[in-house]
Amino acid sequence: MIPIGDENRGARGVPVVVTTLVVLNVLVYLYEASLPLPELQRFITHYGAIPLEISHGRDLYTIFTSMFVHGGLAHVAGNMLFLWIFGDNIERRFGSALFLLFYLGCGLVATWFHVQTNPNSLMPTVGASGAISGVMGAYILLYPFNRVELLIGWWFVLPVPAFVFLGIWFLTQLSNGMLALSVPTAQSSGVAFWAHIGGFAAGVLGTMIIAPLRPEPPTTPPPAPLDDGVGWL
Repeated sequence: MIPIGDENRGARGVPVVVTTLVVLNVLVYLYEASLPLPELQRFITHYGAIPLEISHGRDLYTIFTSMFVHGGLAHVAGNMLFLWIFGDNIERRFGSALFLLFYLGCGLVATWFHVQTNPNSLMPTVGASGAISGVMGAYILLYPFNRVELLIGWWFVLPVPAFVFLGIWFLTQLSNGMLALSVPTAQSSGVAFWAHIGGFAAGVLGTMIIAPLRPEPPTTPPPAPLDDGVGWL
């Protein structure tokens, strides 16, 4: 099941931050794709977040840079699809500047969760999914009944409430994360489940703080005032 769209997609202007993030991530990936394999490995090692290094206070810049590096075409395409679908509504609700801070903050918390659950790992962690998980946490809180369109197979589209899709997604991450803690071999699956869990939790908690301060903006302009003069039919 792949999400391909959602509600609240009216003509409300371009989501500037979401668009910029998508472009930046794609450009970084295109640069990665241009590198020979040895240079690509060095690039990922240099800019990816290595838990052992971070847990010892080294290479802390990678907590930020790892959010813009991806491990393959499917990785970047999937992440950008989720960001594009769920991010525009949250940027519109929070405002562009606050949304950017929210996004980066969720990404930082996601990496922290991953480091805490894998403190001795030497595997570089890359990808925007931790930050995007925070956006999804905000979405399930603010727009739980928005319809998300899921592509089933190659042609069937099934609309479901956002809380159903995102709830199942989170429970899947949580179950896999618990498995990764209890089964050592699961830690090497290559998926940072606890980054997803931490990012999602940060998104929910952050939204509980931000949302009351940022009421939903109007979707349509207010009606024009009535003319007090005499009208003729």
